[in-house]
Amino acid sequence: MRFWVAGLAVLALSLSGCGEGRDTAAAPPAPYVKTWALQAAEASSYSLSGVVRARVESPLAFQVPGRIVVRAVDAGQTVKKGVSLFQLDTRDLDEQYREAQAGVAAARAAQRIAQDDLTRHRQLLAGNAVSRQAADQAELVLQEAQARLQGALARQTQAKNALEYARLLAPADGVLIDVTGDVGQVVAAGQTVALLAHAGEREIEVYFPQGEVPPRQGELTLNGQAVSVQLRESAGAVDAQSRTLRARYALPALAPALQLGSVQRLAFSSDDAGANTFRVPVGALNERGDGPRVWQLKDGTVTPVQVTLLRLDTETALIRAELQAGDTIVALGAHLLADGMAVREHGK
Repeated sequence: MRFWVAGLAVLALSLSGCGEGRDTAAAPPAPYVKTWALQAAEASSYSLSGVVRARVESPLAFQVPGRIVVRAVDAGQTVKKGVSLFQLDTRDLDEQYREAQAGVAAARAAQRIAQDDLTRHRQLLAGNAVSRQAADQAELVLQEAQARLQGALARQTQAKNALEYARLLAPADGVLIDVTGDVGQVVAAGQTVALLAHAGEREIEVYFPQGEVPPRQGELTLNGQAVSVQLRESAGAVDAQSRTLRARYALPALAPALQLGSVQRLAFSSDDAGANTFRVPVGALNERGDGPRVWQLKDGTVTPVQVTLLRLDTETALIRAELQAGDTIVALGAHLLADGMAVREHGK
């Protein structure tokens, strides 16, 4: 019996040892990851396309509604300040002006009558033939007539201005980029019929990707020579549809020879390089709803580090993070990692 009990004990110990072996074998080994040693980013250059624009571009429109009867210009035409571009049908405006003139004549007659009436009342008041109240009433009538005359004169001025507004003049020297108004077209007040690019300064309009800060200057190649251009303005907000930021760069005096609307290539030097700025493979970036981050490998385990994405290219990304040159990060497989997870470097 003692031999049988001893045998059971040995069998139990053997089974226990086999179970422990299975548990150890089931534990997955630390995964291999491809790593990247950080190096401080150096200043880089890039280029973007821009469109040549005039410093001032004026949409032209009539200040009164009407039907166009004369179109004196075409798109691409150079015009001088004060030149007539369009003319509206003025028949209704002529009638309105004549009506305003008649109103002024009637108001002047009413004023003269009121003035004469007041003169008579004052004479009669001197002889006690009328009461003071009647004389005061005549004076109030005269004041009302004078006010009506002022209103009639204002309406006459408005009618005269409307007649002048029926002719659209060029507000400055320049080139008509586009002409949309045509003979026979009925336009509303303020409806654009042409676009005038004022003569003088020229600029290049560039659209930067969201998150990119327009540099203060860039370079344009003209006739084989690099010409510096200066940032004049940048939009206060990113465009809601294209998610880009508009910027305008002032061109030097020789640039007016560039054709309006032509596409030019501007070169920029990145000024993002600096402390804690690194260029890393795109695969090193990981986004899990809390902003971009990379995984730092230290002592065989990984830890997430939040980063600021400065620029994203096809294969690399420019980031700023609280890391040091020489630190090791995971370059591939970041989406499979967890905080504190043990990993092994590929090739080691």
